[in-house]
Amino acid sequence: MTETSYRIDGATGAWEVVIGLEVHAQVTSQAKLFSGAATAFGAEPNTQVSLVDAAMPGMLPVPNRECIRQAVRTGMAIDAQINRWSRFDRKNYFYADLPQGYQISQLYHPLVGEGHVDVAPDEKQPDGIKRIGVERIHVEQDAGKLMHDQHPTRSYVDLNRSGVALMEIVSRPDMRSPAEAGAYLRKLRSLLRYVGSCDGNMEEGSMRADVNVSVRRPGGELGTRTETKNVNSVRFVMAAIEHEARRQVDLIEGGGRVEQETRLFDPDRGVTRSMRSKEDAHDYRYFPDPDLLPLELDEAFLADCRASLPELPDAKRRRYEAAGVTPYNAGVLTAEVETARWFDALLAAGAPAGPASNWVTGELFGALNRSGKGIEESPVSPAQAAELLALVVDGTLSGSLAKQVFELMLETGEGAVALVEARGLKQTSDTGAIEAVIADVLAKNPGQLEQYRAGKQALFGFFVGQTMKAMGGKANPAVVNELLRTALG
Repeated sequence: MTETSYRIDGATGAWEVVIGLEVHAQVTSQAKLFSGAATAFGAEPNTQVSLVDAAMPGMLPVPNRECIRQAVRTGMAIDAQINRWSRFDRKNYFYADLPQGYQISQLYHPLVGEGHVDVAPDEKQPDGIKRIGVERIHVEQDAGKLMHDQHPTRSYVDLNRSGVALMEIVSRPDMRSPAEAGAYLRKLRSLLRYVGSCDGNMEEGSMRADVNVSVRRPGGELGTRTETKNVNSVRFVMAAIEHEARRQVDLIEGGGRVEQETRLFDPDRGVTRSMRSKEDAHDYRYFPDPDLLPLELDEAFLADCRASLPELPDAKRRRYEAAGVTPYNAGVLTAEVETARWFDALLAAGAPAGPASNWVTGELFGALNRSGKGIEESPVSPAQAAELLALVVDGTLSGSLAKQVFELMLETGEGAVALVEARGLKQTSDTGAIEAVIADVLAKNPGQLEQYRAGKQALFGFFVGQTMKAMGGKANPAVVNELLRTALG
């Protein structure tokens, strides 16, 4: 276990930041947590609202089995305790986008107990792992959405989101730097997407974080924390921590006192601002929801959840490394589930793991970045990529020729073998032809030849380059090197 060294230098000495995240992840399901209303993003306002969501008199909630299943699978993915008995509670507060006047949540008996997420805060040192504890995952319903920019004097309410299932994933205050918090959020998002329990789309609000920050002297007692609500990107989470930690240090050193409160992050200015005083659990008057029986999970349900889990990123990374992929490449390839699926298909098509990983993280990623496409939109399929790499392995193509062929594949959509045959791009190892070209190169560059033989060994690369250029990049580099050394004496 490692800990990122991060300190804030104040006027009175060093300070340490203590961070915990409460991540709200929208559960992937076709219907809401307690009703059959749809959950699709982007629908016209108030077109996906059932009588239950609108809190009409006499309407009773019925739990959506799929939402419970997805939360349990998520708990299993972080090696958490799954509570076979859990219960829903009412969290009472008034807000215009909460028709019931309460939110159905789980305070006292959550569905999922303690687990953990292992992160590598420094991407260049993927083996530098820190374990972040997860205190609980509970299931709750989302509220609606207030729209303040639709009318000059009124606010409108859209209840499409009301009743949508959320997992609230509560970490322990184990993070000590913005980098650790960013790594935790990225890893958690990756796990959710692997499992399929949340799409992780922070831009659409299906995953957002409440950021708890406090400061203290290194190793001292915990300070008073603030909670910055609904931060919707990894970059903003890290920026909010940076600003809030510095604000608290400046406040304390100036003789002030940090108030426990809820704050908002302004991404345009990169600052947090006060929203309201922080409530405690008793302020919400929690009590067991009388309309819902406790959830009781049997072994068959848990076994089904466990069997449905895919290979998770840490296990996949270890498998790649065992097959010859560098730790850094393995981390890159497993960060996003789509990339891992594409790479697995490439391996299944027969590509060698080490060279394939270098090619994907180099040539393929470069081409996709230039085109603005994701790997799932790659114009070259895993099977076509395996065909190209096979031509490099068997010596048909040199590295430079393989780049040419890849560019042609991107342009034409044709396979590597067909392009090599049609355009005469095969690498040659014909020693007679290469020797003739070398002799010509040496004859045309007597000055460089004299300097080389006088001891300027660096000119060897010049002769290699001239030979390859004269042969249109088609000469086998290993053969060129061997024959040049003989010719140069």
